[in-house]
Amino acid sequence: MNTNHTTTTNNFSTSPSLRLQSGLHHTPHQSNPRRAPRARTWCAIATSALALTCTTTHAQDLGHKAPPQTHTIYINHATIHTVSGETITNGGIVFENGIITTILDTGMVTGFAPGTDVIEIDATGLHVYPGLISPYSQLGLTEIQAVRSTQDMAETRPMSPEVRAAVAINPDSTLFPVTRSNGILLAGVFPTASLRISGPEPLGLIPGRAALVRLDGWTTEDMAVLPDAGLVINFPLSRPFRAWWMEQSEADQTAGYERAIAALDTFFDNAVAYHAARETDDTLPTDLRYEAVEDVLSTTRDQLPTFFRANDYDQITGALNFAAEHNLRPIIVGGRDSHLCLDALKAADAAVILETSFRMPKRDDSPYDDLYKRPQQLQAAGIRYSFMAGDDTAHERNLPYAAALAVAHGLPASDALHALTLGAAEIFGVADTFGSLEPGKSATLIVTTGHPLDVLTTIELAFIDGRAIDLENKHTKLADKYREKYKQLGIIQDDE
Repeated sequence: MNTNHTTTTNNFSTSPSLRLQSGLHHTPHQSNPRRAPRARTWCAIATSALALTCTTTHAQDLGHKAPPQTHTIYINHATIHTVSGETITNGGIVFENGIITTILDTGMVTGFAPGTDVIEIDATGLHVYPGLISPYSQLGLTEIQAVRSTQDMAETRPMSPEVRAAVAINPDSTLFPVTRSNGILLAGVFPTASLRISGPEPLGLIPGRAALVRLDGWTTEDMAVLPDAGLVINFPLSRPFRAWWMEQSEADQTAGYERAIAALDTFFDNAVAYHAARETDDTLPTDLRYEAVEDVLSTTRDQLPTFFRANDYDQITGALNFAAEHNLRPIIVGGRDSHLCLDALKAADAAVILETSFRMPKRDDSPYDDLYKRPQQLQAAGIRYSFMAGDDTAHERNLPYAAALAVAHGLPASDALHALTLGAAEIFGVADTFGSLEPGKSATLIVTTGHPLDVLTTIELAFIDGRAIDLENKHTKLADKYREKYKQLGIIQDDE
């Protein structure tokens, strides 16, 4: 693929050799730019991506971050998958200053004002999609599962609502470039905790607050889309659990559940009382725990959601009842048994972030594809949903394939794509900015060789808020390293 950069005012800030490699050249810009030459090799795509970043980067934990967009980008002759509207064949998309300005219909071309710096990308045979959104992860909070010092995601106190995942994220995590190279450009980052209700005081009920972040940025402030996306609650299971390894009696389990619910009730009742008292007396001492849930308790249109970790039927219905009692806006995270309480979910207008695709069926007599059918059941009931990978954080890149399992069992591919783009954006309340390709929205998008849920698809280019993202990562570096090894051994040739 060749790119055509035209300008009358500024020079493109790359070395002459890089311009030559990428096919970039300077010509006076006319009101109707000529069509860029057709793609000749996929290698040209990679070199173009390097040129767009204005610097050679490595996209590893110590690599450079993408600079702000300084040139108008014009991608033409592509198949544009808007998600919110029609799919456009042989269309185009223009964005500047990080915002999509124009979506061109089939066969249309556009012109630019004289003096406009434009990078034109011929994407013949390629596809443009919104960047995928992972709605639930611990990206940036953990690096290597077996190394405790690289994990900063779990709280040990009974309730830590003042803890914000956003400030603990490591912007230099090697998992960010690995994940975004598969098309995932935004992610929900959640604190976690081990829920323990067996002792005199339940632990891990409220691990903190979630965040929605871009998967590229120098600092956590650069990355944050929503530094506070809502409160996280690990909702306990009311029904006693029976298993060979369970040491607690059913009576002790029930007592532990009652203590946990009482603790949650007390916390939210006290929070309401605290804010009511502060409205009349601002000299009262500040309590960070109660201050942290003010936006969750709000009954206004801007009320933040409460994310309930709940999988079993008893947990889901208990969480919905608890949310109704305390005027919370619930979102269920997990939702394995969500098909058993569709009416309750619908009545509560609760969305579900599904953790099902990489899991075995819960019951011995369930069909093998029980969990793969869950998205269709939610969709038929009119319940908003998205997918979570349900795997270790290091494998977050496999999220598209978790959704693809549902597609293989009957979910339309367009609906699965919607769940990982606009659907996820709607759950987080950012659909006015992300999740689809529309004029006025963020230019957070990917250019691909095929459908992003297809394991054979390659992500050729990625942009976050118009910033060209280097798709190199630890995996591609290792591939290059060992390809060189086999070249030296004479097993493969340079052109292979």
